[in-house]
Amino acid sequence: MFGGKLGLPELAVILVIALLIFGPKKLGELGKGLGEGIRNFKSSMSGEGSANNPNTPPEEKK
Repeated sequence: MFGGKLGLPELAVILVIALLIFGPKKLGELGKGLGEGIRNFKSSMSGEGSANNPNTPPEEKK
C-alpha cells in the first residue's frame, strides 16, 4: 500500500490520528514509556544492565 516507505505525509496522518485517539497528555506519556522501554532494551542487549539487575546471579555481575 505504501510501497515499503513511510514518507512525511503518511507520518503526519498517523500522528494526527494518534493525537485524536489518545489526546496530547496521554500521547506524551506513551512516548516517554516507549523511549524508556527502548533504552532499557538496548542497555540489556549490550550487557550494561546486568550489573544493576538484582535477579542476576553473582557470577554474572560485572
